[in-house]
Amino acid sequence: MDTEKQKVLVIGANGSTGKIICNLLKTSSLYIPIAMIRKESQKEYFENNGIKTVLGDLEKEFESAMDGISKIIFAAGSGGSTGPEKTIAVDQDGAIKSIDLAQKHTIEKYVMLSSMGAGSPEDFEDSKIHGYLLAKHKADEHLIKSDLNYTIVRPGTLTNETGTGKIEAAKNLGKRGEISREDVAETLVEVLDSKLASIISFEMIQGKDEIREALEKLSS
Repeated sequence: MDTEKQKVLVIGANGSTGKIICNLLKTSSLYIPIAMIRKESQKEYFENNGIKTVLGDLEKEFESAMDGISKIIFAAGSGGSTGPEKTIAVDQDGAIKSIDLAQKHTIEKYVMLSSMGAGSPEDFEDSKIHGYLLAKHKADEHLIKSDLNYTIVRPGTLTNETGTGKIEAAKNLGKRGEISREDVAETLVEVLDSKLASIISFEMIQGKDEIREALEKLSS
């Protein structure tokens, strides 16, 4: 019954990966997705798919979105076409605000979609993605220093390929690679499990291990 399921707030639900996450959660026996959207016009997609929505803007006020929520997946991003101000506002400050609100509302687990390279943005100082990685790094560090049960997932380059259900994951892979949005979404949903890959950040790319198996290796 739905009353026994936990409500999961998906921040960034209207993005490509966010929509996949919401649809995975909808078919879950454990969770109910609550899609956080910025404007009413984004409601239609989710309503047509039987997914509940709540209005909330990372650049404004969104505490009411936390009502009744057990766990959070943060999958928001400013997008590649926006400037540095938007990146800081959404990927850094918006994420930090959501972490603080999660603590205030005693959220059971906070799952952060980050990026490979966010652990050491100084390695990318000459790259056009340095500002993005720095914003992600600051948000990740804020989460690490919080008292939340968290998982930070740092995938390689995202693709729109069909997921394989198989990944390679490690705290530091020492190499770069690609990973499908579908496999990232499935990983984010799997680590909602409070006992799986908790209080850890890890990198992931396409690999040979079943997702659950790879995550259990990280947890051991």
